[in-house]
Amino acid sequence: VQLVESGGGLVQPGGSLRLSCAASGFTFNNYPMGWFRQAPGKEREFVAVIHRFGTDTYYADSVKGRFSISRDSAKNTVYLQMNSLKLEDTAVYFCALGTYWRTSSPIHYYGWGQGTQVTVSS
Repeated sequence: VQLVESGGGLVQPGGSLRLSCAASGFTFNNYPMGWFRQAPGKEREFVAVIHRFGTDTYYADSVKGRFSISRDSAKNTVYLQMNSLKLEDTAVYFCALGTYWRTSSPIHYYGWGQGTQVTVSS
């Protein structure tokens, strides 16, 4: 399993970023795919997950209405579109495979990538 996140950067409050997670080494359509984030000194936090067929999504309350998760089976890639970014969204963002649908606990995910840094600052 290999997951490579990209797309992070520095953005002002209210701005947007789109993160990508390129997957390889497993059958992409067999797994839900999730995004998590971890800020300095804090535990890893669930952000969003998408069903293995892309037919359903689930979000943390803190990002609902601002973030959108999607997946492209032809490219074996999952995306996280982040709009209306806030200072508190600053973190390293990770993607991972879910062992079953709609779980938000990181213990039920594996294959973590190296993460991509998102910094929201004025």
